[in-house]
Amino acid sequence: MLTQNANTGRPAPDRARSSKLYRRGQRVFPAGVTRATIEKDPLPIYLERGEGAYVVDVDGNRLLDLNNNFTTLVHGHGFGPVVEAIGDVLRQGTCFANPMEHEIALAELLVSRIPAVEHVRFVNSGTEAVMYALKAARAFTGRSSIVRFEGAYHGAYDWAEAGQNGVGESGVSGRRLPKLGYTGAPKAIADSVIVLDFNDVSGLEAAIDPIAADIAAILVDPMPSRAGLLHPSTDFVAALTATARKHGILIVADEVLNLRQGFAGASARYGLEPDLVAAGKIIGGGFPIGAIGGRADVMAVFGTDENAPLVSQGGTFSANPVSMIAGRIAMEALTPDAFDRLEDLGDRLRNGLTQAISERGAPFSVSGAASLFRIHPKKEVPATYRSAQMSAQEVAIMRALSRHFLTHGILLPFGAAACLSTPMTAAEMDRVIAVFDDFLAQHEPSDGDKQ
Repeated sequence: MLTQNANTGRPAPDRARSSKLYRRGQRVFPAGVTRATIEKDPLPIYLERGEGAYVVDVDGNRLLDLNNNFTTLVHGHGFGPVVEAIGDVLRQGTCFANPMEHEIALAELLVSRIPAVEHVRFVNSGTEAVMYALKAARAFTGRSSIVRFEGAYHGAYDWAEAGQNGVGESGVSGRRLPKLGYTGAPKAIADSVIVLDFNDVSGLEAAIDPIAADIAAILVDPMPSRAGLLHPSTDFVAALTATARKHGILIVADEVLNLRQGFAGASARYGLEPDLVAAGKIIGGGFPIGAIGGRADVMAVFGTDENAPLVSQGGTFSANPVSMIAGRIAMEALTPDAFDRLEDLGDRLRNGLTQAISERGAPFSVSGAASLFRIHPKKEVPATYRSAQMSAQEVAIMRALSRHFLTHGILLPFGAAACLSTPMTAAEMDRVIAVFDDFLAQHEPSDGDKQ
């Protein structure tokens, strides 16, 4: 096993004000915070401001941000063009019941870039985008069941989150039933969500064929982040597409996180041809947003033709001008050259981390693509959710790794994708590699781990 050495050679950063704020939060929030995704080890780090690739906490510690609000801030913090534009729009009004030109401009940008997107509807979050995409697939096909892949995160809609924490015992039909998102969730949800293994080519059609007539959509993240930042195999993408087309099942690509993988998104990168795409995060320029896009005939379910199978979609803050303008400006700055530069930085980082692992003979591996990466406490890069799951010992090692990075002024997400932003440079990549190598040097593997 890995031996743990807590001596980093650096003083522990001051967290006095964060501790005080956490105590205040415990008086008004369940568990002391208002998002379940906030990391507490043992308490949350409260921030004061962001500066490009860095954040500054309330105790004055400056930290390189590899979280970027869960991959949202592709331009980092306080992106100048967005800040300037939003300052103007705030004086004109932040939300209206009537449409504005700004929403058309952002929609036009998305349609021009993403091959699968012909029409768009805006909502307020990734969860809403996935929810309405699934509703659209049901309305269009007249079917109700959903296929999804174990461990992938798709937000908080009941039918999307069933299975994100794995599967339970087999039901009467003999298939594995998804674990539901919360205690008391209707058991009927499990009967209409079929959970399969990502990258399992042989099991895909075998599971779908007998019940295809009731399946509306296959919901897939092209590179599931929460499940391990798993790389899709070419054969898997081909099998998924062929199976869906054979049975008239719609493919819903959840690119809320992975749209940042390229100018045209992740589906285009991996050869997936979805019927619907759920987007969010980077398309809002740092403000709340979600979008459903896809084939015009499928998106017509959001229209007003009384003879069509309609899905009602509104939202008080949907397509608000702040998110629309910020999103357009942020996306316009993401040129092909900007994506190429992020990819080069990502390659430099992933290759450097992998080289450090190899030279140390350490039981780690690195997954990811473009501006995304994830370090695994495993000798082989996981290809499935099950293989990416960590043992108690591996969890302890990764906690130690996050603490080590934090002590050296770097925020590294635990159990999730880390990401880069456009203000970062090769110097930051080399710093991350050096801090990781320092951690490996202090946690030498035993002979058994090297074998």
